[in-house]
Amino acid sequence: MEHLTKRLNQLLEKKIELDNYLAKQLPKAILQEAIQGKLVPQIAEESTAKDLLEQIKLEKQNLVKEGKLKKSALVTSIIFRGDDNRYYEKIGKKCVDITEEIPFPIPANWQWVRIRDVFQLNPKNEADDETLAAFIPMEKIRAGYKSDFTFDLVKWGNIKKGFIHFANGDVAFAKITPCFQNRKSAIFHDLPNGIGAGTTELKVLRPYGNTIGRWYLLYFLESPYFIDEATFKGTANQQRIVVGYLENKLFPLPPKEEQQRIVAQIEKLFEQLH
Repeated sequence: MEHLTKRLNQLLEKKIELDNYLAKQLPKAILQEAIQGKLVPQIAEESTAKDLLEQIKLEKQNLVKEGKLKKSALVTSIIFRGDDNRYYEKIGKKCVDITEEIPFPIPANWQWVRIRDVFQLNPKNEADDETLAAFIPMEKIRAGYKSDFTFDLVKWGNIKKGFIHFANGDVAFAKITPCFQNRKSAIFHDLPNGIGAGTTELKVLRPYGNTIGRWYLLYFLESPYFIDEATFKGTANQQRIVVGYLENKLFPLPPKEEQQRIVAQIEKLFEQLH
């Protein structure tokens, strides 16, 4: 009897170990499948990622006209597949073979793009010093796969310098270890007067208009492809992702409708894990 009890306890321990392992690995696997276009079927009638890139181009042109974006932001790279099945990147008149850089295959109606070309990075806010705003230090952003954060209410004049800026609809993630690996990230919303500032250890991304879904972007930033491939610089206990890692990262861009279906499927699967 004692032998049987011991064996049962061993099996229970193994089950707990396995459950813990799956709880950690399954969300990662779901997000990896999602950004590779394997989570939902492609629908031929939907628009393509190329249509979306045209929309992003128009949004950029409008921001340049309004003086809210530098003209240099209009210079983007075009990534395409040649007749020889190799991938090429064209910037102006220069064309380079980037086949070795392509991490995995994506559906035909998707497009490879560089992060710097489809998002505004670390944008700035303009507001009066007396305007109330959100202040978010790192400890007020929760780790994990959700988007949980809290903030302190402060006057803009007290935080406009020396901190990173963000606004409603911006997506941010921690660029320092171990917060980066722990997936400290958030989609900012309901900020006082729509603005905030916080720890300089954040990288902030702002989609152009209503082109790339915030949740699709957040899940991309939490995927193994983005987290596990990062390279770092700094001392052992305080390492940051290297300059250029985010900007140059290849981003698998699905059509708008498919982004929404992917997010809905991720949320459905995540619910089943709890």
